[in-house]
Amino acid sequence: MANFGNFCILFAFCLSIYAFLAALAGARKRAEHIVKSAERAAYAAAGCVTLAFGSLLYLLLTDDFSVAHVANSSSRSLPLPYKVAAIWGGHDGSMLLWVFFTAAISAIVLWQNRRRHRDMMPYVLAVLMLDLSFFLSLGIFLSNPFQELVSVFPDGSAQPFAPADGQGLNPLLQYWAMVIHPPILYVGFIGFLVPFAFAVAALATRQRGEAWIAATRGWTLWTWLLLGVGLILGGKWAYVVLGWGGYWGWDPVENASLMPWLTGTAFLHSAIVQERRGMLKIWNVLLILATYLLGVFGTFLTRSGVVNSVHAFADSNIGRFFVFYMAVVLGLGLIMVYERREVLRGERRLDSMLCREGAFLFNNLVLVVACFAIFWGTMFPVFSEWVRGVKISVGPVFFNKINVPIGLLLLLLTGVGPLFAWRKTSAASLKKSFLPPSVAAVATCAASLLLGLRDPYALACFTLCAFVLATIVEEFVRGARARGRARGEGFLVALGGLVWKDKRRYGGYVAHLGVVLLFVGLAGNAFNEEANGAMRTGQEMRVGGYTLKMAGFREGVQGTYQFGELYLEAYKDGKPLGTLRPERRLYDGGQSTTTVGLRSTPLEDLYVVYTGTDADGRREVKARVNPLVFWVWAGAALMFAGTLIAIGKK
Repeated sequence: MANFGNFCILFAFCLSIYAFLAALAGARKRAEHIVKSAERAAYAAAGCVTLAFGSLLYLLLTDDFSVAHVANSSSRSLPLPYKVAAIWGGHDGSMLLWVFFTAAISAIVLWQNRRRHRDMMPYVLAVLMLDLSFFLSLGIFLSNPFQELVSVFPDGSAQPFAPADGQGLNPLLQYWAMVIHPPILYVGFIGFLVPFAFAVAALATRQRGEAWIAATRGWTLWTWLLLGVGLILGGKWAYVVLGWGGYWGWDPVENASLMPWLTGTAFLHSAIVQERRGMLKIWNVLLILATYLLGVFGTFLTRSGVVNSVHAFADSNIGRFFVFYMAVVLGLGLIMVYERREVLRGERRLDSMLCREGAFLFNNLVLVVACFAIFWGTMFPVFSEWVRGVKISVGPVFFNKINVPIGLLLLLLTGVGPLFAWRKTSAASLKKSFLPPSVAAVATCAASLLLGLRDPYALACFTLCAFVLATIVEEFVRGARARGRARGEGFLVALGGLVWKDKRRYGGYVAHLGVVLLFVGLAGNAFNEEANGAMRTGQEMRVGGYTLKMAGFREGVQGTYQFGELYLEAYKDGKPLGTLRPERRLYDGGQSTTTVGLRSTPLEDLYVVYTGTDADGRREVKARVNPLVFWVWAGAALMFAGTLIAIGKK
């Protein structure tokens, strides 16, 4: 089966190269039959990659430890879901997963457009196959998941070798979210290839309109949504598995996932301006080029070893090929934009900065600045080593200092944008639109000060959240009332009809409401409390307004790990809240993991970690009170729900 898998990916590589060359030849000669041949080759390549993916899955499910990836990432005792997850639990298998999604997405795009956009499709196909060929070449020559183990003897001879059992999946990855998190995140990275391919095709065919944006709107929204879901699932995993008390630590690989999401967010907003006003054409092409390359950059960081991360694979020599590929794509992309600058000239100019176009543009600039700041902080250790020969890392303090003010500015723009009219906004209109949200913001700020809130960033965040919330509510109420008067409908019926009629607009407002809740959750970080203690049975410790009493301890051996589990009775104001059971595991390979004891409410989380045993035999506990974390997850869910509503409108 390993040989069959090898044959499949090698044949897929040959097919993708042929499809790339044939697509360009067909476009050059305007020969539809050659283009059709290229498309069939692309379908065949997708089929071969699917067979290769199925082969690796079969090897994992049958415990064929003669294959290095299976031996390194799986074991006989591993539960079925984690055996499937072992495909992407190692470097080689994760590359095959990337290739599988790229091939599948390419085939879907070709099928969707088999009768549409025929002038652009040869170039779209060429871009898709170039990307697929690159990643297939890495999977064949540098990161082959079907490589077999051999024993080498002193005389230089070798023979196949299969250990009795595998090393098993990394214990940190044995969590439900990690079964679905990498595939979702990968599709989020890879999916931006589609709008990028259509942008290149529009440049190649000298199109002046917005056809490429309209053709890829659904792909862009789905990709942005899945990348966001991947980010949130990763944060949830970090929160409940790593045991450090937070959900975002500005880890390099976390940052690499956030950057294309930021530029993708900018593109989604500026694409509206191009469709509505025929502006920002060059900017949009540059944004989608950057977003695609940042997706490739994300997997480069994970696999190259240039930065240290809990999420990264071991060092490999694959990084230089990523750098070369990204440099070539960037160079060719910029050359095409320069050569087509007349075609990309905007149809209209900005009439006034006090308009919706201006708000979108400023929003874009802020998002790009945030992305650059994150990129600079992430790569600073590499840059410092190049210049001074020493790696100098920057920590969360740097990222927070830069990005918290940027985030607040973005939050403000989320509320301000809908208040402006297209083209130009009059002073009277501004006064009328800004008055209710401003009153809500001032009232929230005053109430927060009266309640004793003094942290400047938290105060600003709650104030701006009130402003944006009032703006969104005002948009829904005004629209529903107007529809109700025109159609004689009740408010709720009119509201539902309003959203159904213009899903894209009001789905966006629902997503913005999710952003408000998300920021409320983020502001809770200003009020975190932490306590450390060591207890015996019957002893207590306090954190915030909570009391934790150790009721017992259980330890033993289960499968491939030893475990110790605390029983902590939680009280608040003398009232019992239940028992928390934080656990610590030590696996046979020496790696330890934690299971957090967690009690979550909309107001705050009680978060408890069992960290070990001290020299006197007492159980060491780290306890935290994390306010408003619930709203991070709730806000993200609402934001994604709004995106799903918007996707419903083509």
